Amino acid sequence: MTAGVRRRLLSLAVGELVNVPLQAAVWFGVAGVPATAANLLGFALVVLLLLEGAAYWAAKLRALAAGGGAPLPAAAWFAAARVANVVLLGLGVPLTALAVAADPGTGSVPGLLFALFAVLEHVNYFHTQLMYSTPEDRRSRRVNGRRRAHLARDLDRARRGTRQGAAFRSS
Repeated sequence: MTAGVRRRLLSLAVGELVNVPLQAAVWFGVAGVPATAANLLGFALVVLLLLEGAAYWAAKLRALAAGGGAPLPAAAWFAAARVANVVLLGLGVPLTALAVAADPGTGSVPGLLFALFAVLEHVNYFHTQLMYSTPEDRRSRRVNGRRRAHLARDLDRARRGTRQGAAFRSS
């Protein structure tokens, strides 16, 4: 693993962690979003996805440091999170939408927006890469279109590795 890749993965992991208190301070402190049940629920969903993202980049860094063919640490945990997220988002989005319908305004609309952003984060991590932050990534997207998320590809490899046993781990 090159030093550049190491720095990039570390930056992604730390960046997701830093975003938790930073976003809380920005939205609930500076912007003055009220800490209502709907807003806190939506924000909690975003925090969950940010923490999962930080955990993924840290695990990816460990796997690459261990050697190119090393399986993703905690792949089973990430696979379970992918399923649990659907349940949590499937409950959280409608609940925040109901809060908006019952009492639209700053006490509910930010919560729905947070919840919808959490859905996008889930898609970005577990399904299709939506964020292309480097010039190389953006150029690749223009030429090749959207690609499967890194975590989704790692989970596919881990699932195949489970079926293939030792053959996967030795490759």
